[in-house]
Amino acid sequence: MKIFEKFKKKENPASSMSPMYLYTEEDLDQYEKYIAENFGEYKEVFHEIVSPDIHLDVIIVPPTEENPYYKLITMGMGAYQMNVPDNLKQYELEHAELILYLPPDWDIKSSKEQDYWPIRYLKVLARLPLQCDTWLGFGHTVSSDENNTPYADNTGFCSMMLLSGVNNQYQRLDLRLKDKGKINFYQLFPLYREELEYKFDHDAETLLDLFDDDDIMPVININRKNYCKVSPQND
Repeated sequence: MKIFEKFKKKENPASSMSPMYLYTEEDLDQYEKYIAENFGEYKEVFHEIVSPDIHLDVIIVPPTEENPYYKLITMGMGAYQMNVPDNLKQYELEHAELILYLPPDWDIKSSKEQDYWPIRYLKVLARLPLQCDTWLGFGHTVSSDENNTPYADNTGFCSMMLLSGVNNQYQRLDLRLKDKGKINFYQLFPLYREELEYKFDHDAETLLDLFDDDDIMPVININRKNYCKVSPQND
């Protein structure tokens, strides 16, 4: 059973000469306006200090009374054109950005791994297509490692599955930038090991059909139940 997709990084013998993939100023202005309109106004951005390939920032939309949770959205991943299979070219899946939702009491500025792991893997997945000459799209899963080790000691989650991103009104997002074209948004949805195995045996939609409505909410809940864990049998 394949439960970990092992990606091989592209060889880069002259990293200092590697190209940078960046949005134009016009695309950046359009992107930032679109995020504010669909997720809410924001004043804080986690700016990347060193950018070897793409300039990856993370927009932080704070909790509000109407939407009481943090919304974290990458800005920069979509500047790179992913290596999408030829049979899927018609769907314009080459450019993507990622979304992550965290509870209002989450310490998003903490460097402790129990607090930082969602942000860490948001950044890891944002660079994975470029570093591994691959692509990410709906239903794809990426594990923490070959052993599906939990992300941190406060959670059993060990993998991220990509779902279609939606805005504050749970509507599908539709953004086209002048220079890059269609930008696809994907929400990161963490899975337990058993759920990951079930997804590989079936598919993303079949896995999600097991969930109660409350647990398909976009906000990460480290205490949600494991929908594929088999209870021990009584003797």
